[in-house]
Amino acid sequence: MQNPYDKYRSNTVFTATKEELTLMLYDGALKFCNQAIVALENKNFSRANDLILKVEDIVREFQVTLDMKYDISEQLNLIYDYLYSRLVAANLGKDVEVLKEVRDHLRSLRDTWKEAMKLARQSGRTAMPTPVLAGAVR
Repeated sequence: MQNPYDKYRSNTVFTATKEELTLMLYDGALKFCNQAIVALENKNFSRANDLILKVEDIVREFQVTLDMKYDISEQLNLIYDYLYSRLVAANLGKDVEVLKEVRDHLRSLRDTWKEAMKLARQSGRTAMPTPVLAGAVR
């Protein structure tokens, strides 16, 4: 028998819009980044490594799902590339400050995305343009 919380979470993912999935990815990246910061502060380097790799995976997912026919995608690609390189540096150097920098950038991207979703709903649009769906399934 499946745990009710797991079933709810699974249903949430399967019924989410592309925009909501992108928001979930941002939230997940932030969660893992925060956990990695704590792990590094506690000198739990193995756990920190695992968590940073999860953030890296999410950032790479954002990159590979960009629709490059839109100008904003090129800019987002550069941002994601920078974040990925900073995550690698944080992991190699076990650097909490670099992770905090990445977290702050991810938070800003997530907040911008959330605001764009809100504005799209208010304008009556049912979906946001594909290029901004960084991280959403094509």
